[in-house]
Amino acid sequence: MIAELPYLPPEAAFAALADTPGLAFLDSAAVGDPRSRVSYLCLSPRATLRLEADPYATLRHWMASHTPPTRPETWPFPFAGGAVGWIGYDLAREAAGVASRFAPMPGLPGGWFGLYTTLLGFDPEARRLFYLGPEEDLPGITARLQTTPALPPVPPLRWAPEMSRETYREAHERLRAYIAAGDIYQANLTLRFIAPRSDGLPLAAMHMALRRLSPAPFAACIQHEGFGLACASPERFLRLTADGEVETRPIKGTAARSDDPDDDATAAAALHASPKERAENLMITDLLRNDLGQVCQIGSVAVPELWAVESYAQAHHLVSAVTGRLKPGLDAFDLLAATLPGGSITGAPKRRAMQIIDELEAGPRGAYCGALCWIGFDGAMDSAIIIRTLTATADALYAQAGGGITWDSVAEAEYDEAMVKISPLLALGQ
Repeated sequence: MIAELPYLPPEAAFAALADTPGLAFLDSAAVGDPRSRVSYLCLSPRATLRLEADPYATLRHWMASHTPPTRPETWPFPFAGGAVGWIGYDLAREAAGVASRFAPMPGLPGGWFGLYTTLLGFDPEARRLFYLGPEEDLPGITARLQTTPALPPVPPLRWAPEMSRETYREAHERLRAYIAAGDIYQANLTLRFIAPRSDGLPLAAMHMALRRLSPAPFAACIQHEGFGLACASPERFLRLTADGEVETRPIKGTAARSDDPDDDATAAAALHASPKERAENLMITDLLRNDLGQVCQIGSVAVPELWAVESYAQAHHLVSAVTGRLKPGLDAFDLLAATLPGGSITGAPKRRAMQIIDELEAGPRGAYCGALCWIGFDGAMDSAIIIRTLTATADALYAQAGGGITWDSVAEAEYDEAMVKISPLLALGQ
């Protein structure tokens, strides 16, 4: 059934339902961003799936094994039920045939999805809230929505860097040596911080704290037994419509925000004009054109937007758009298989960049730099690159950030850029 309910902001509904097992919150939290029009609370998954190998075929078979409900004609939102979850970077790298010297992150699956047919859909601009799901579940949900529970504050977190500034500088210079030798043109080098997770510290509380510090169009909180993600991603990975239209929006190029409006505008203009940042963005845009070309109709792949500046809480970013139309007979799983891991968080050429990343980084990436997705029963999909994200296991919290390294990159500037990106995560509990 579908019912319109008295409007409640998505963050308030999330707080009221935060202890629901298997909850997935797709939280379009950025203000004034056209991609932030709709948020979803996905409740009570009919089934769950841990991914450890062959993710695309496994996910396709799993979804096909569940009879999809008929899409209600009056449901006003793009997602009307299906799979919600993530495919981690390490699983996608392995599926692409690139081995790692690292063991998998303890306590975290390679990927995870829930199958949802009970949803709350939010349109904050129109101040409308809709319920989709079994009629018998509605009274209990509406009763919960009328409560106003307070999530606990996030206590101080003891973050420890896995890679020192000096070790990062050494890795940066080794990467530039690979560029000089002609192995690659660019690779994404990241560094990670780890903190113990206090007993009973809910992921929902950390997500709400991160949301206040860094509202983002592709924010999300996905929690399961013992692990989960609190995400503030600004980067759309793949959008696929039910009739086969594809869009990807790679981010490459960053400038820190300033509290002074004039300085902030100057930083954005300098980012847009920078030959280095434009070249870095163009390399990855071309890589995404090639990836989409594997699964899109000949002649359909285009770049309708190049080097746009998008501004978020901590940084301006240089963003381009690549579009195409999927070949007949192919689906979201073929599209994911052709494009994961995403080019903006690997480098060019992709395969060699992933090998060098594994050599130079200090540990596995886990879910970080993978893709967080909803995949509808109707074949549509939207997804984000898992960046600006807190990864939680039962015992530990992980925060990670980095950037694309080219021949013109300077280690100190790249390290500082990574610290700008990771700053809201490290500020949790402060």
